[in-house]
Amino acid sequence: MELLFINAHLMDPAAGLDQIGSLLCRDGRIAALCKEADQTASEKAERIDCKGLILSPGLVDMHVHLRDPGFTEKEDILSGCHAAAAGGVTSLLCMPNTNPALDSPETIQYVLQKAEKADAHVYPAGAISQGLKGELPTDLAALKKAGAIAFSDDGRPVLHTSMMASAMQEAKKLRVPILAHCEDLDVTKNGKINEGTVSKELGVPGIPRAAEDCGTARELALAAAYEVGVHICHVSTKESVSLIRDYQRRGIPVTCETAPHYFALTEEELLKKDADARMSPPLRTEKDRLAIIKGLQDGTIAVIATDHAPHTPQEKADFLKAPNGAVGMETSLAAGITYLVRPGFLSMMQLLEKMSTIPAKILHLPAGTLAVGAPADLTLFDPDFCWQVDPNFLHGKSRNAVFKGKTLFGKVQCTFLNGKCVFINS
Repeated sequence: MELLFINAHLMDPAAGLDQIGSLLCRDGRIAALCKEADQTASEKAERIDCKGLILSPGLVDMHVHLRDPGFTEKEDILSGCHAAAAGGVTSLLCMPNTNPALDSPETIQYVLQKAEKADAHVYPAGAISQGLKGELPTDLAALKKAGAIAFSDDGRPVLHTSMMASAMQEAKKLRVPILAHCEDLDVTKNGKINEGTVSKELGVPGIPRAAEDCGTARELALAAAYEVGVHICHVSTKESVSLIRDYQRRGIPVTCETAPHYFALTEEELLKKDADARMSPPLRTEKDRLAIIKGLQDGTIAVIATDHAPHTPQEKADFLKAPNGAVGMETSLAAGITYLVRPGFLSMMQLLEKMSTIPAKILHLPAGTLAVGAPADLTLFDPDFCWQVDPNFLHGKSRNAVFKGKTLFGKVQCTFLNGKCVFINS
């Protein structure tokens, strides 16, 4: 089967490609670009006119909660990948806080087998501790052999410093990245939202920013002491950005990510007392938001991931009792265009690099490029399409969208997985 994309604005950060041209897919892989694509396409090739649209590598979301196994009323592997495809995500890393946790070869294999029919490539992150309890370590080598491509206890920090140190050293030997949820639970205590003016106004227990900063400092110190790498998840405070920047300048192999809500929104959203705006770490202040943007601009923050975290409407009904988390795969590209590209903070190429090329590199995935021979995992989107986020029209099971009601620019029109169309905007 052949697909010939014509009149496309081709954007590939991996190759620095930014031009109008053609792209040919054959048998699920990219076969040719530009003039060669036009010349080598057969008469039977299906032609897709992409005038006015950007054709890029499929997005790679390295922080997703699919809730499967155990919490499939919130999301499952297939429904989560429907949402991924609608957001232009063709590869995702699913976190291990399921029930049972992804702490055994059997649960890793369950995910991989169920994902065989999904609309995105699903890669499991194996748990660092058994049951995510922080008490006993998992067999990281066995998890890798079963198919885990990263290790994390995300959803919770690894409680014991010695266990995290051992995991980081073992992960280095296995050549598998460690992803760290940085939080000191002794500091978080019973906090619900960022500790500050909004928490005081609402009379709601606050989470001191030190909870994240202390956790970040611990992982950075371990990386430096043992000369190992670490990837810091969902950075949200200006202090953590500064700490990470400092360690990077010292040559410590640390990378990090943030999520769209941290560069787009602030704690002011919580004044509505809507639990869909509650997540961990919480929305912060305007100074933090600007520091996140600065970190994205100077490269300190290399990745934009979603921390897609589905919950049922019933769970999110009570502002104080609701679990943390918001869904985000269907709005991540649009949020990046709206809050980063259109204001001039990042170029479109820089945005795509942080949402596709760099996460693919960190996770050692065959993704994030339009190179000839690469899998034909593609996102076709209209960067100027203006739309309002309506949770009722999302493609996953849950509706807890932090950008609901917001007007965004940029909409995925089609997503292709191995050359097969898995989403069409209708």
